[in-house]
Amino acid sequence: MAEYYLLIKALHIISFTAWMAGMFYLPRLYVYHTKYQSGSETDQLFQTMERKLLRVIMNPAMIATFIFGIMLMYILGLESLGGWFHAKVTLVLIMAGCHGMLAKYRKDFEKGVNKKSEKFFRMLNEVPTVLMILIVMLVVLKPF
Repeated sequence: MAEYYLLIKALHIISFTAWMAGMFYLPRLYVYHTKYQSGSETDQLFQTMERKLLRVIMNPAMIATFIFGIMLMYILGLESLGGWFHAKVTLVLIMAGCHGMLAKYRKDFEKGVNKKSEKFFRMLNEVPTVLMILIVMLVVLKPF
């Protein structure tokens, strides 16, 4: 499997990039979605966009990110990875939790029971960005 290390690493980066694109865009859709009445034509359009983004792009990309990451971990050997790796995994798990929250909020919009404000989603939109910056810095700098 080690002979495929670079291919697996590239696929991990590609899937992480696709996942992050969705993590940046979905909360932004929610910001705009809050401005429309539940049951309206625009509400239905946003629901379709959000559902497809989550199911067609974000969920598969997140799963692929985890699969390729675990494969890389197996190739490198957990004992050879430093404390930076454990911090990275913690942040990735927080990112996955954020993903789950976004999926829950999509269901709230679908049920017509969203209670979160535009401001809330604007603030939430920054969380994946901060997490992504920290994750990339840990991977590149390996500070500990």
